[in-house]
Amino acid sequence: MSRWTAADIPRQDGRTFVVTGANSGLGLVTCRELARAGAHVVMACRDVAKGQKAAADLTGSVEVRPLDLADLASVRAFAAELDGPVDVLVNNAGVMGVPRGRTADGFETQFGTNHLGHFALTGLLLPRITDRVVTLSSSLHRLGRIHLDDLNTERRPYERWLAYGQSKLANLMFAYELQHRFVAARSLLRSMAAHPGYAATNLQSHTGTFQDTILAVGNRLLAQSADAGALPTLYAATVADLPGGTFVGPDGLGESRGHPRPVGSTGASHDPAVQRALWARSEELTGVRFDLAGTSA
Repeated sequence: MSRWTAADIPRQDGRTFVVTGANSGLGLVTCRELARAGAHVVMACRDVAKGQKAAADLTGSVEVRPLDLADLASVRAFAAELDGPVDVLVNNAGVMGVPRGRTADGFETQFGTNHLGHFALTGLLLPRITDRVVTLSSSLHRLGRIHLDDLNTERRPYERWLAYGQSKLANLMFAYELQHRFVAARSLLRSMAAHPGYAATNLQSHTGTFQDTILAVGNRLLAQSADAGALPTLYAATVADLPGGTFVGPDGLGESRGHPRPVGSTGASHDPAVQRALWARSEELTGVRFDLAGTSA
């Protein structure tokens, strides 16, 4: 069996993709390959100037729009100002291992940006999505535990890597629960999840501690490239017959590197009661409700 690469992306002419966190790293590679395959790509970036500079080096149909996932007002503005249908939404952006902080809406930074921002964006764009939603998780979802009574780490001591693990577990559980809801609504849409393995990006440089130096050395010596890390996302976003609910990651040792294939996840990620409870809390926190009636077959 051949190993899937970006060269295997089918033509995407006439299709529109929205990619968050698009100005660097995995997001930029994702945009580059989708545009190369003929798609129109909306690069959703917190820093528009950096996004425009990155877009200038791409070949194909791309546009840059402002989106700050750490600010629900920005998420709502992005969704309101975006025109036309969206075939695929790629929830790629994220922060990792950052110091304790709060989003504009008072959420813990990693949970608010990685999960709640994408939850709200997906719900607001859902009436215009025609094919699928791809949400990036991480192999570090295995560290995570969903603290339903303290999602924003207001009562517990803040530990950056456990907070990151919770946010990535939340991403994965959101992707699974969204697929459950698509099936229940007899929807034609699909929800996928992906993780890049250990890929060298600037995601690893924002701890504000000595860990940045350690992670930088790891990027040089151990990590695969951003081009390779983006392959699971591209696979999840473009393989035509991929079943909804698929989680895609690298096929190498420990899923740290390699070519994309469907992979498994922790038992905790498949807990239906916690999936539903997390969804309900996410609706409460963001004020966004999903209208799946219009997605039915």
